[in-house]
Amino acid sequence: MVTVTTLMIIVGAYLIGSIPFGFLLARLWKGIDIRQYGSGNIGATNVWRTLGKVPGLIVLILDMIKGISAVLLAKQLENTDIIVMGAALAVMAGHSWPLWLKFKGGKIIATGAGAILALAPIPLILAFLVWLITVGISRYVSLGSILGAISLPFWMAILNQNKSYLFFSLVVAFFAVWKHAANIRRIINGTEFKIGHKKT
Repeated sequence: MVTVTTLMIIVGAYLIGSIPFGFLLARLWKGIDIRQYGSGNIGATNVWRTLGKVPGLIVLILDMIKGISAVLLAKQLENTDIIVMGAALAVMAGHSWPLWLKFKGGKIIATGAGAILALAPIPLILAFLVWLITVGISRYVSLGSILGAISLPFWMAILNQNKSYLFFSLVVAFFAVWKHAANIRRIINGTEFKIGHKKT
C-alpha cells in the first residue's frame, strides 16, 4: 500500500534530483547557459571542460550529494528496500529529467554514484577504480563512466550484496549506457572529447 510518507519520499527524491547544479553554477560562475557549450550536458564533465576543474569538481560533489541525500532521507523515514530503491531511482530520474529544465538533464553518473555510495560504498570504490584505469588509458571520461557503471553489478554480485542493490546497479548500468549513446558514437568516430585536449 502506498502511503503519504512513501509519496513524499519519492516526490522529494525526484525534486532533489531535479536541482540542476551544473546549469546554476555555470550561470553564477560565468553567466552562461552550459547547455550551449561542449556536449550541451549540464553534468560535471561538461562543466569541467567548459569552465575548468574547480567548477567541474563542485558540480560533481553537489550532484553526488543529491543521490546520497535521497537515499539517506528514505532510510530515515521508511527504511525498506523497496522505498529506498524507489528514492534512489527517483533522484536519478530527477537529475536526468529535471522539472525545471523541460526534462532535459544530466547522465545520472554522479547522482547514481552518490546513491550507491549511501547504499554500498565498497562496490562503488571498485567501480571508481575501473573508471580511473579506463580514463587513465583512454583519456575518455565518458568511456570510464560507462565501464565503471557496467562493472557495478559484477562487484555487487561478487561481494554478495543485497539483491535489491544488485537490481539497482543493473538499472544504473543500463541508463549509463543509454544516456551515453551519443558519446559512444563519438568514440567510434574519433570525435569524443579527451582529457588533455584543448577546447574548441
